[in-house]
Amino acid sequence: MPNFCAIDFGTTNSAIALPDKETMRLVEIEPGYSTIPTAVFYHAEDNSRSFGRAAIAEYIDGFDGRLMRSIKSILGSDLIEHETEVGPGTYVRYLDVVVAFLRHLKAVAEAQRGSPLDQVVLGRPVFFVDNDPIRDAKAQAALEFAARAVGFTNVVFQYEPIAAALDFEATTVSEELVLVIDVGGGTSDFSLVRVGPQHRDRLERKSDILASHGVHTAGTDFDRRVELASVLHELGYKTKGANGQEVPAATYFDLATWHLINTLYNPVRVNELRLMRYFYADEMYHRRLMKVVTEKLGHELAARTETAKIAVAAGGETMIDLGCIEAGLIHTFNEKQLVTAVEEEVRRIVAAALETVRLSGVAVERINALYFTGGSTGLRFLSDRLTACFPAARSVRGDRFASVATGLGLHASRLYGKISSPA
Repeated sequence: MPNFCAIDFGTTNSAIALPDKETMRLVEIEPGYSTIPTAVFYHAEDNSRSFGRAAIAEYIDGFDGRLMRSIKSILGSDLIEHETEVGPGTYVRYLDVVVAFLRHLKAVAEAQRGSPLDQVVLGRPVFFVDNDPIRDAKAQAALEFAARAVGFTNVVFQYEPIAAALDFEATTVSEELVLVIDVGGGTSDFSLVRVGPQHRDRLERKSDILASHGVHTAGTDFDRRVELASVLHELGYKTKGANGQEVPAATYFDLATWHLINTLYNPVRVNELRLMRYFYADEMYHRRLMKVVTEKLGHELAARTETAKIAVAAGGETMIDLGCIEAGLIHTFNEKQLVTAVEEEVRRIVAAALETVRLSGVAVERINALYFTGGSTGLRFLSDRLTACFPAARSVRGDRFASVATGLGLHASRLYGKISSPA
């Protein structure tokens, strides 16, 4: 039996493709779902782990432990070899969190396949780290180490936007130039690719990739900006201190960054924050901040912020319930505030798309299609800004959460097997 698979290890969601007779199929990783949130929950009581939706549910239900999300964003950072506390006196390396999650994906795939898997095509962003090729190479090396640690002996990488282009190509009837726009949780990647029936059976497609570019800016950056612009204002961010200057911002940036939230719960850091009381002209803000830190509410606030972002992006406004901080505390957030909060990030993403086309040497008006994939392309204000830059191209929307996995599966089938097309 074919012993290969393809894994889309995403910042927010992950997916697996397996060979199945004459096709590739996406694995039902959880009942009813072909994607799984990239999340691991470490139980403090017995050091056991839960993954995906179960991990998030157990965190929300108040189980004692540590929820780890956006773990892909750790690749390429200085944190990857550091340890983090997941329970009283229990520490794990961040890299081992990645290993644990990949091991879970592999085990699920092998259980459905009924046989071991030792070959894999792994997706990777165009850049794990912007403008730093050494750290970018280290990020890929860390991910390869994790893949080999779980038992894959043959590991091949494919750029995520290229995988999405392969998925788009399966629907084309003539040669086209497509700009793949893959905006996920951690990165925004772009590739201008020549696709068509006369190209799709070729394994080596390097000559069809006219340009690739990307930035380490995406959905989690939107979440950070939204939290700073909304929830964290209620905790004192951007307020004036007793001396007329703004209160120190570093704490709020850490509180808005998922993988740094836990650093605020360190006893030394908590004591430092207590001593900052006199920085605040209004001690109410300091009191709210200390409640969040001492009761470890940071991840709860991050989750409520993400929910608010999605609700507002669909139109209208939403009410963020902050009763966990203070009875009756509610923050109103609307689309205008959302667009203002993330304007810097949107400009950077749009600039990266235009730079991709510039690098290709192709005129903007020659692009036939924009292929949107990745969870954050569901944000209307972002996709509208990108579409406006390419008025001659039609917009095509793939499966925001599965297009990359499907394309990776197609590449894996051509590389390792003799399967001609995905399911």
